[in-house]
Amino acid sequence: MRDLHDDPARSGDSPEEACGVFGVWAPGEEVARVTYFGLYALQHRGQESAGIAVTSGDGILVVKDMGLVSQVFDENSFQSLTGQAAIGHVRYSTTGSTYWENAQPMYDITSRGPHAFAHNGNLVNTEELRESLLEEGATFTSTTDTEVMSSLLGCSTAATTPEAVAEVFPRLKGAYSAVILTEEGLFGLRDPHGIRPLCLGQRDGAIFIASETAALDVVGARFIREIEPGEIVQVNENGIKSRRFAEAEKPSLCIFEFIYFARPDSSLYGKVLYGARKEMGMHLAEESPVEADMVIGVPDSGVPAAIGFAEQSGIPFGEGLIKNRYIGRTFIQPTQSIRQLGVRLKLNPLSQVISGKRLVVVDDSIVRGTTSRKIIELLKEAGATEVHMRVSSPPISCPCFYGIDTAVRNELIASRFSVAEIGEFLGADSLHYLSMAHLLESCGQDKEKFCTACFDGEYPMEVPKDSAMSKFRLEEKTRA
Repeated sequence: MRDLHDDPARSGDSPEEACGVFGVWAPGEEVARVTYFGLYALQHRGQESAGIAVTSGDGILVVKDMGLVSQVFDENSFQSLTGQAAIGHVRYSTTGSTYWENAQPMYDITSRGPHAFAHNGNLVNTEELRESLLEEGATFTSTTDTEVMSSLLGCSTAATTPEAVAEVFPRLKGAYSAVILTEEGLFGLRDPHGIRPLCLGQRDGAIFIASETAALDVVGARFIREIEPGEIVQVNENGIKSRRFAEAEKPSLCIFEFIYFARPDSSLYGKVLYGARKEMGMHLAEESPVEADMVIGVPDSGVPAAIGFAEQSGIPFGEGLIKNRYIGRTFIQPTQSIRQLGVRLKLNPLSQVISGKRLVVVDDSIVRGTTSRKIIELLKEAGATEVHMRVSSPPISCPCFYGIDTAVRNELIASRFSVAEIGEFLGADSLHYLSMAHLLESCGQDKEKFCTACFDGEYPMEVPKDSAMSKFRLEEKTRA
C-alpha cells in the first residue's frame, strides 16, 4: 500500500470552509460593535483575516487586517467606525493567497457611488471573468474572486444595486452568499443554487444578515428566514425589500454545513445542527456496532455524533482527547522540533482515562487521513488497547470547487483507497463511514436539497473547460 506523507500546511482531516459574512442596518446603534460580535460568532468559518465596513449614507469606511477578529479590532477601532449600517467578514482562503490585499470587505467606486463587498463561497469561472474585465480596462490589486465580483458589479451602469446585480451576476458560476454596503443601504444575496447559507434576522428596528443563525442569537436577533437562492434583499429606512436577480435552480446547500461547517447551535432547513449530528452518531452505532469500553469524540466537531453513538450503543461516553482551543491559525511558525509534535499541538490524550480501554473514536470526516492516523497513534501510545474509528459522513472521494479546501483530488484518501485500505493506513482496529441514506435522514431532508458532490461527484452546475473540475473529469475519463 502506497504511503501518504503529511503536509504541515494541509494536515487537517476535516474540510476547511471559505468565510463568514455579517451585516446590520440599525440607525442609532453602534453598528460596528454589533458587527464585531456577529463576526466573533462566525470566527470558526475563517481565521485568516477580518474586516468591517460602515456607512452613514454619505460614504463608506473599511477597516480590515490579517488575524482573528479580536486581533484586528479594539476599542479605538470603533471610534471611527460609526454609521447606520455595517457589513463584516472573516476569511479562510480557498482562492487567493494569504495577504492583506485579499482581506475583505472589498471597496470600490461605481457610477452609483462607493460600495463595500464581502462574500462566502467560490466561483469556478473566475479567470474567464477576470480576463474579460481586464480587456475592459479593469485593474486588480488582489488575487481573489471576491474582487472580480466587486469589479463586475462596479462596471454596471444600472441605476440601483439590485438592478446591477440582476444585470451582471448571471455571469457568475459557482457558490456565493454575499453582503454589500452602499449609500442605498444594506444588501444580502445568494447564488441561484443556494450552496452557501445566508439568513435574515430582526431585533426591534434593527435588521441583520448572517451566514448562520448562531450569529443572530449572539446579537439578540430573532431569526426571520433564510435568504432564498437567486434572491437579493435590500434593507434601508424603507424596510426590507426583496427581488429575484436570477431564477432559483435545484437547491444545493452544501451538506457539510450540516456535518461540520456551521456551529452546532445554528439551524438550517429548520433543524438545529446539534440534533442532526447526534442522530448521525446514533445511526453510526446502528450501522456498525462494536464491543468497546468508551466512546470519545474528536473535539469539537466529532463530539455530538459521539454522544449519539454512546446513547444508541449503551457504551459510556467520555473525554479522551483535550483540545487546545487557542491554537487557531498563527503567523508564528513553530520550530522543526515543535512541528514534529504535529497533532499534539492541538490535541492531547487523557492517558488516565483511556489506558487499558477499547475505544470508539468518532469524527465528522476524513479528508487526507494524516491527522486521523496521528490521533490513533497518540491514543494507542497512551494505552488504548483498541481504537475503532467511526465517521459521521460518507467517504470524501471527489474534490469541491465551491469554496471548500478540497479541490485537489489526489489529496483525498478515499479517492484512491478502499475503506479497508484506509483503516489499515490509519492503524484503526476497524473503520466505518456513515451511509448516505442515514446522513440524509439525520439532516431531515431529501438528497435533492443538497450538494453532495464531494461524496458522489454529482456537481450541481457545469464548469468551463479550463477549470480544475474539467481537468478532474478528464482524469476520470482517462482513468476509466
